[in-house]
Amino acid sequence: MMRNLDITTLRSFVAVADNGGVTRAAGFLHLTQSAVSMQLKRLEELLGLQLLDRSGRTIALTASGEQLLAYARRMVSLNDEVIGRLTDQVYEGVITLGVPHDIVYPAIPKVLQRFHAAYPRVRVQLISSYTRLLKEQFSKGECDLILTTEGTETEDSETLAERPLVWIGAPNGSAWRQRPLPLAYCRHCSFRPRVVPKLDAMDIAWDLVVETESDRTVEATVAADLAIQTMIDGTEPPHLVQIDHGGSLPELPVQKINLYGAESTGSHIVAELSVFLRQAFSSVSTPLTATQWHVA
Repeated sequence: MMRNLDITTLRSFVAVADNGGVTRAAGFLHLTQSAVSMQLKRLEELLGLQLLDRSGRTIALTASGEQLLAYARRMVSLNDEVIGRLTDQVYEGVITLGVPHDIVYPAIPKVLQRFHAAYPRVRVQLISSYTRLLKEQFSKGECDLILTTEGTETEDSETLAERPLVWIGAPNGSAWRQRPLPLAYCRHCSFRPRVVPKLDAMDIAWDLVVETESDRTVEATVAADLAIQTMIDGTEPPHLVQIDHGGSLPELPVQKINLYGAESTGSHIVAELSVFLRQAFSSVSTPLTATQWHVA
């Protein structure tokens, strides 16, 4: 007998993977936790396969679950594309979102992917710059929403996450042991004024070996083990690592990721994008993969 996969059930399966747990997925889908759990169980029973490995403290996908996830994403995306193209009532428009260079990854690509699946006729125009310029553009009405990295929360912003700055270097690198300590920063980086006093307080001599307009230049210098930099915990690219300095470098202050525009907008669709951003930045500082997550 032919068996048919249900899009609603597949959507729940994908949502659990994307949101890092059953509880978060239930909130995203506007369902109860038990309803999402029941849909996952029904999916396993329909296929006659175990999709989730529940033996450890965390839940991971089995080999069958890994294979299904790829198909499920495609099926849900195709379903949403069909509905979007054939439904005249779907919202059309453009949202301009500003995000600092250093927090685009890993959260923003996933936000854009999920938002496009939910609102295929809405185009999100991403602007990547530094916090001061983004705030100027927002004040002029050039951006609908912006994220910033700041030391404090302001009256017109909402703090989505608070994470410490960490020292970042090349894998197995030794630049952090050098004195003067070689540093690489973008010219408009707001982290440097918070980091340098910490080094001075520990009497650590430092040298700004790279000051540039380009984040790529900074990353290349650090990846070559010619300098180190600081980033918000959990936002470092895969080719760089947090430095295990054992106290040889100062502990760094907490940085806030703030959202502007969510409360002032009268647009439902902008408010929906704000929800996606909140969900993305409320996750733990070390992002979980799509195949392993904690059950909240």
